[in-house]
Amino acid sequence: MRVVFIGTGDIGVPALEHLAASRKHELAGVVTQPDRPAGRGLRPQASPVKRSALARHVQIFQPENINCPTAIAQLRYLRADVFVVVAFGQILAGEVLQIPSRACINIHASLLPRHRGAAPIQAALRSGDRHSGITIIWMDEGLDTGDILLQKKTVIRLDDTAQTLHDRLAQMAPDALDDALDLLDSRRATRLPQDPTRATYAKKLKKEDGRILWNQPQRGVDHHIRAMNPWPGAYTFIPSPEGPRMLKIFATILSSRAKGKPGEILRTDEHGILVACGKGGLLLREVQLEGKRRIHAADFLRGYDLPIGTVLS
Repeated sequence: MRVVFIGTGDIGVPALEHLAASRKHELAGVVTQPDRPAGRGLRPQASPVKRSALARHVQIFQPENINCPTAIAQLRYLRADVFVVVAFGQILAGEVLQIPSRACINIHASLLPRHRGAAPIQAALRSGDRHSGITIIWMDEGLDTGDILLQKKTVIRLDDTAQTLHDRLAQMAPDALDDALDLLDSRRATRLPQDPTRATYAKKLKKEDGRILWNQPQRGVDHHIRAMNPWPGAYTFIPSPEGPRMLKIFATILSSRAKGKPGEILRTDEHGILVACGKGGLLLREVQLEGKRRIHAADFLRGYDLPIGTVLS
């Protein structure tokens, strides 16, 4: 079948590379977002999907609006049997969804209908879910509301962060896509409607979403820290002569016996910084003071005084 890949984020790159190397299907083109300013110099940078497509000499389209008449004409010109959409960043209108002859499918990084939306990986970790996975759906005009074609499941590990879970799901996507395309090609693909009563929504993250609320139980705080790693980073504020300074936290160990005010520093030693939560506490192991590099908490304490009893805000 002729396949057009539509995506932007790096979670879609393994699926794109698999399609480009496939002998069963033809990659007719790649659609991705226009280059956007990024970095300190705010220079235009290509998306991960574009960089991968360039390396494989695939035809690339970068419409500012995929639903405009020019983009629709370009998509029709490609004569696709299937559109494969992964973390594209634009909503596809009904006219676009009807272009491919077989189907328009989406690869989503959660077990739908749980965690529809832009940040499903972080939402699964914050919620303390035991499983996540890849869901391939028949796209409709709703937000991740289409019928389920297939799902692949993985266990969320106790030490998973948003980065490690992202990477594992990205590597699961090619096999899931391969199975889905085979089902479509043989016309054996089924439809399982999503149960709307089980649906949850994972909104796009903002920097302020990383702030830690120490009044939560220790597991809730730990889930939050792992979900925010690497971006936007879970953070709290520590006192300094110049005023509060942001401290990002990347790794912790649960301490069920810790007791104190939420956010109170109970102990500092070579093992790290023990902080009380609403219930129990967390031993902070890896931290990063704003403007500095990420280091072990014991090394941080050698250069920064945090008295016992200090309350993190």
